[in-house]
Amino acid sequence: MTEAAIVLDDLHKSYGSTAAVRGLSLSVPPGSVCGLIGPDGAGKTTTMRVLCGLLRPDSGSARILGHDCTLDSRHVKQHLGYMPQRFSLYPDLTVGENLRFFADLFGVPKSERAERDRELMAFSRLEPFRNRRAGQLSGGMKQKLALSCTLIHTPSVLILDEPTTGVDPVSRREFWRILRDLAGRGLALIVSTPYMDEAAMCDEIVLMHAGRAISRGTPAAVAASFPRRLLAVTGGDLRRATELLGAARISGLEVRRFGDRLHLVHDDDEQAQAAATALQGTGAALAPAQAGIEDVFVEMMARAGQEAAG
Repeated sequence: MTEAAIVLDDLHKSYGSTAAVRGLSLSVPPGSVCGLIGPDGAGKTTTMRVLCGLLRPDSGSARILGHDCTLDSRHVKQHLGYMPQRFSLYPDLTVGENLRFFADLFGVPKSERAERDRELMAFSRLEPFRNRRAGQLSGGMKQKLALSCTLIHTPSVLILDEPTTGVDPVSRREFWRILRDLAGRGLALIVSTPYMDEAAMCDEIVLMHAGRAISRGTPAAVAASFPRRLLAVTGGDLRRATELLGAARISGLEVRRFGDRLHLVHDDDEQAQAAATALQGTGAALAPAQAGIEDVFVEMMARAGQEAAG
């Protein structure tokens, strides 16, 4: 069995009286992408900063390649690439100059730099932009350059904090092509993201809320864990449909908006029939639907909120 490259064991971290991470455990083997999914304040960034040796945990442990991230942070950093939410590229330097700067920063031997430069330029498809200043790049290209700078010292582990936030959909897909390629080369990755389509591209996901893991597993397994039934409402006036369903006061039925559709969470045929009756004549179509990761996340957050309140 392959030894995990990243291991968290019952990690706890608080800021004063505020618990940021509460009992988080996970392991990520080489060649795998683990996604941390959750809203702001869920504990994703704190978890990553502990792994990078930037924060000391209150209790529990974080290990990379068998080394404690706090006690042996110098060794860990030699094998770790960290891309925070705001990666500091130098806008007045060209793409090539930024790579050379980070090669200096990470102490890459001069004999290896030309080959690393060629590999990363080809890998990220930035070669045509080698002489363009970083400040003149698009958002997607800036993120690819930031990732290339993170990879300049050939790390075995990558930790990426919401690397595609604010990037257009086409560039996001290209960025994830690169991440999957890196995993295929044997790197272990932890990536946080607010995008559910990106969560589906991970090998394992951890849904986080208020510092805890509220669900985990492969994307398919997490989606399949949805504990209730689901109907999708499409077409027609969704605002009017929401009003009618609310007026019908169907006990146990929950109405949730997902983009261009409504998801009706229910438990039995009686609730489903009552919803269909309420929507008659609206032009809306009502059909059974398969739950996705976002459905599970919303459901688990609601349950966690109820438990905290009660």
